Amino acid sequence: MGTAAKILIVDDESDITEFISYNLKKEGYETLIASNGVEAIKKAKESQPDLILLDVMMPKMDGLQTCEYLRSLPEFKDTAIIFLTALHDEAAELKGFNAGGDDYIAKPIKPKVLTSRIKARLKKVSAGVEPQIIEVGDITINRDRYVVSKSGEDLELARKEFELLSLLASKPGRVFLRQEILDKIWGSDVVIGDRTIDVHIRKIRSKVGEDRIKTVKGVGYKFE
Repeated sequence: MGTAAKILIVDDESDITEFISYNLKKEGYETLIASNGVEAIKKAKESQPDLILLDVMMPKMDGLQTCEYLRSLPEFKDTAIIFLTALHDEAAELKGFNAGGDDYIAKPIKPKVLTSRIKARLKKVSAGVEPQIIEVGDITINRDRYVVSKSGEDLELARKEFELLSLLASKPGRVFLRQEILDKIWGSDVVIGDRTIDVHIRKIRSKVGEDRIKTVKGVGYKFE
C-alpha cells in the first residue's frame, strides 16, 4: 500500500478537513474530502479509499450511520475507518467501535498522533493478519513466544492472563465487552463465574501496572 494510500476525510467543518488534508499530503498520502455522510458514501464508492477518517457529528447522515452503512457493503468490510470526534466520553467511544470503527481519535487533532495512528492502521490492513509482536508504551507482547516484557524485563503471566492482555492490547483504547472477552478467551461453551475476568484483570494489573487497564463500569475493559 505504501505512502500513496488514498484517504477520504469526512467532516462538516472545512477548516478541519483542509488542516488534515494539508498534513496528510505532506506525508505523501492522496486525500479526498467529503462534508457529510451522504457525500462520503458516494465518494467512497467512486474512489475506493484505503482509509476513511470519519467525523461523528454531521448533518444529513452522522458518522455512526455512515460507518454502519459502509460496513454493510462487501467492498468496505475491511476498509480502515477511524472516527474523529469532539465527544470524549466512554459511551460515545463504545458506539463508534460497535458501529464498525477501527480506531477513535478525539479532537483537537494533533497531526503527529493522527499520522502515526493512520500508518499503524494501514500497516495492519496491508498485513491482513494480527501482529505477532504488540508494542504499547513500555509493554511488549510476543504472541509467538508467549512472552510479555515491561521496560525490557520479562514478566510471568499465566496462559489466560497472557491471552487476555494480548486481546486488550491488540486495540489500545477500544472497550472490549465482558461477553466478548469471555467468548474469545474462555469460549462461549465454557461456563465460568462472573468474577473470573475480574480476578484475571487484577492479576494482570499487579504485573503491568494498575493504570494500564481501565474498567468501563457495567461494560468491559480497555487497555491504555
